[in-house]
Amino acid sequence: MTEFIPPGTRFIPLPDAFAMKRGGTLDGARVAYETWGELSPERDNAVLILTGLSPDAHAASNEGNGDAGWWEPMVGPGKPIDTNRWFVICVNSLGSCKGSTGPASINASTGELYRLGFPELSIEDCADSAAHAVRALGIGTLACVIGNSMGGMVSLAFLLRYPGIARAHVNISGAACALPFSIAIRSLQREAIRLDPKWNGGNYDDASYPESGMRMARKLGVITYRSALEWDGRFGRVRLESDRVGGDPFGLEFEVESYLEAHARRFVRRFDPNCYLYLSRSMDWFDLGEAGLGARGGLSRIRIERALAIGVHTDILFPLQQQQEIAEGLGDGGANAQFIPLESPQGHDAFLVDIARFGPAVGAFLAAL
Repeated sequence: MTEFIPPGTRFIPLPDAFAMKRGGTLDGARVAYETWGELSPERDNAVLILTGLSPDAHAASNEGNGDAGWWEPMVGPGKPIDTNRWFVICVNSLGSCKGSTGPASINASTGELYRLGFPELSIEDCADSAAHAVRALGIGTLACVIGNSMGGMVSLAFLLRYPGIARAHVNISGAACALPFSIAIRSLQREAIRLDPKWNGGNYDDASYPESGMRMARKLGVITYRSALEWDGRFGRVRLESDRVGGDPFGLEFEVESYLEAHARRFVRRFDPNCYLYLSRSMDWFDLGEAGLGARGGLSRIRIERALAIGVHTDILFPLQQQQEIAEGLGDGGANAQFIPLESPQGHDAFLVDIARFGPAVGAFLAAL
């Protein structure tokens, strides 16, 4: 089993011969999504959430699935993304293994897993599939599109490719292009997976699975998702108790090592390695200014009414200057754009955990729409 689809997930079919930016098409493909709240009779209160690399569409608990979602403190009645007012849609990214069609899905034309036969995936393909989902739900114009991390990239492509599809935008720890440091880290993650002999050119199964490669990739990711400031405050140089140290003279010795190991082991069998490779590479390829305009020039082509870009000083993966660039570039395009730098010590993943800082900023922006 290589797909991990939460209970309550709903699906929208993509049109056959769905064209991918870098070539190839998909037949029999679908987009996974969930919703919260009620769509107004005027259909003018829809908010779309586009996610980072690994989340599913289950952002918060709902009637279809009562389990807490990955953004539970942010989405719901009376919460910053208030479902008493907004009809909220969360879409799982194309290329994922959490319900939308990706390398871990069955290819309808062959009856076999796509694996590396899946077409090359771009951020723009994720944007196109999300736009199709919005239209299929009968929504002409979104009140707002919210994207965090990779979802921030998808949001910008979405807004540029579909003028008028949203009135406002919240970009959280996102970017208009991938920077060299981020590309380098993701390159190492992909290399760790591919060098695991059990990856086997993408032809693995549950019995022979590239667990070591996935563990290394996830550890590298987690190190960049948080900050050195947080690691220091959380773990310091605390060593493991003697009964938790194994016989390997170069094995785990510090609490921070044990944390990374436990976190990685929880992840490796809950995300498909090939999907990880495809989604990771799509982020490296993304450049809103690829037409020679530069990132800010690309941003200036987007036409929306209002925008908010948020980031944190401790983010090394999507540095704060990239969110400032988004606000300034969208402002160049005529948006009433605001930039909020936050002091959170928790790095790139702060938007998932530092709700005390992110919640008020997002809630105030939405309340003013």
